[in-house]
Amino acid sequence: MSVGQDVAWITGSGRGIGRAIAIALGRAGARVVVSARSKGEVERVGDEIRAIGGDALPVTCDVTRQEDVDRALAAAVARFQRVDILINNAGFVESAPLVRLEPALWDRTIAVNLTGTYRCTRAALPGMLERRYGRIINIASTAARVGYPYTAAYCAAKHGVLGLTRAAALETAAKGVTVNAICPGWADTDMTVASIDRIVKTTGRTAADARRILESMNPQQRLIAPEEVAAVALFLADRESGAITGQAYAVDGGETS
Repeated sequence: MSVGQDVAWITGSGRGIGRAIAIALGRAGARVVVSARSKGEVERVGDEIRAIGGDALPVTCDVTRQEDVDRALAAAVARFQRVDILINNAGFVESAPLVRLEPALWDRTIAVNLTGTYRCTRAALPGMLERRYGRIINIASTAARVGYPYTAAYCAAKHGVLGLTRAAALETAAKGVTVNAICPGWADTDMTVASIDRIVKTTGRTAADARRILESMNPQQRLIAPEEVAAVALFLADRESGAITGQAYAVDGGETS
């Protein structure tokens, strides 16, 4: 596996899957732009990457704000001259029955998960096309492949991410850029902890019972480790993976087989 001295921009990389991907790429030799809304989180991940001998640029960025996206890209270019790898990982989910799904929650879910992916892709892609090289990896979800109750907005957003991935892959297929998606199942992250808390509050189950419910959705009867998703991202970011584009890789223990 080789990413050389490629420059990788990972959104939502202050924790969870994004953090695992940022560290994996940093360990592999990439220069990493760590971006998320929390200054403290991105600086902490930047320190972790530097501690293993990598090069990191922490940047605060809210992917729902175009000015933040433009500023993050400008910072990356000013420091590293380019972006070779874009990992669209920033995500948000909050459950609600469809009849109680308020417009504000719908709008925020779409804005973070789908429009944020579009914003960052549109920002980074022109430079990739000019250099005729790039890797775009969208962190979708099993919710991009199947539906789940009480998460209509999230499922709609992630299905949209998969459609965007496939369309962008065809537009760039002959131009040196690949666009792929990774679809993790329930992962052992803060986002899943928040989902467990919501299950506890709405059903009265214990946290342990709620966790087992989510684990049982995976045929392997466990949560996915963020590092398992990072391993697939590293494979897709590799310079030798140029023939792979427009694909959606499930990392879910066989749930959506």
